[in-house]
Amino acid sequence: MTTPLTTPTRSNQTWAIVLAAGEGTRLRELTTRGGIDTPKQFCSLRGGRSLLGDALARAARVVPKKRIVVVVAEEHRHFFEREVAGLPPENVVVQPRNRGTAAGVLLPLMTVLERDPEARIACLPSDHFVAKEYVIESSLRLVLEALDEAVAELTLLGITPDSPETGYGWILPHKSDRLLRPVERFVEKPSAAVAAELFAAGGLWNSFLFAVKGRTLFSGYAERLPELTGAFERAFAGPGERGARIAALYERLETRDFSREILQGSEPRLRLEIVPPCGWTDLGTPERVKACLATLREDPAAHPAPVFPGVGAPLDLAFALEGRVAIMSA
Repeated sequence: MTTPLTTPTRSNQTWAIVLAAGEGTRLRELTTRGGIDTPKQFCSLRGGRSLLGDALARAARVVPKKRIVVVVAEEHRHFFEREVAGLPPENVVVQPRNRGTAAGVLLPLMTVLERDPEARIACLPSDHFVAKEYVIESSLRLVLEALDEAVAELTLLGITPDSPETGYGWILPHKSDRLLRPVERFVEKPSAAVAAELFAAGGLWNSFLFAVKGRTLFSGYAERLPELTGAFERAFAGPGERGARIAALYERLETRDFSREILQGSEPRLRLEIVPPCGWTDLGTPERVKACLATLREDPAAHPAPVFPGVGAPLDLAFALEGRVAIMSA
């Protein structure tokens, strides 16, 4: 199956896709104020830059800004417009609505492949916090360079855990002396007993950070989700207004999950980079926000507090958490 390509100006570049179309539903008890829910990626941890802003800065450490593509949802336009103002307009991919991470990755992937059919891609979620950014940067650079190898496959960044967390997805690597380890299996949100076993066995947290050649990822979609891939190809290649075709496609799309539909079951073709401890968290629950803030207070030098909150600044999760604690204590 071929990719939907136009004539590129230059190929074989490294691109970053930043995923920013999620709803952040698990954190709504903190992020809803005055009846308005702010998706997590548009919030900040302690004032200042939002988590999306952090992710865009993370991407800019490994690729030029002109090759950073961000995927957002139309319903969040009033949140994202200011955040992405520094990117080329053609690099802002707007989904008519959020239909899950499978579509959320495929749409910007096809956008990149039109411009660079030999692209290497780093995929970054926008709603995570990392205390030691240099660790993630080093790991991303390593796996992107490894994509030039003949046997290169999709390479996941597995986070070295600091606890048997039950709310994360886990990846169990094969025992190997290779720098990039084969993947044995995925375990999604295990029980406490299973999480303890995974922790003891050297399991890693699934960060959803990965690097892959664009064509390799597209071929994976074509194999695992041929109907979805074909529908997107027709939306990109057919006559008429592309925006209208994509809008019509999203009206009938089912919500599909990238990890479950693309990664799980493809373990023999995946590789894993073990990321050293770096203070990574997905801030998925108020408890994780609280734990992250406590860690930063213990080691403020690892991630100095921002000093520029003000009018129009993103919703501050630390402030929201303090308000929640005060309400619960009243």
